[in-house]
Amino acid sequence: MITKKLGNRIRELRTQIGLSQEKFAQKIGMDRTYFASVELGKRNISIINLEKIADGLEVTLSELFKDV
Repeated sequence: MITKKLGNRIRELRTQIGLSQEKFAQKIGMDRTYFASVELGKRNISIINLEKIADGLEVTLSELFKDV
């Protein structure tokens, strides 16, 4: 399922920059529980929130979707 693959990719990139879910969610202005559900692949996330995540990870949207 694409949501699960994308969640795994987001988790991978977030851990590479050394931030917890809580710290990263604060950084991008997103609720931690919502962000956690994105990483678990339980959300059909909007493009606006995907852009917030990509910006917070300092990657492009295409980089975010690499290998997804």
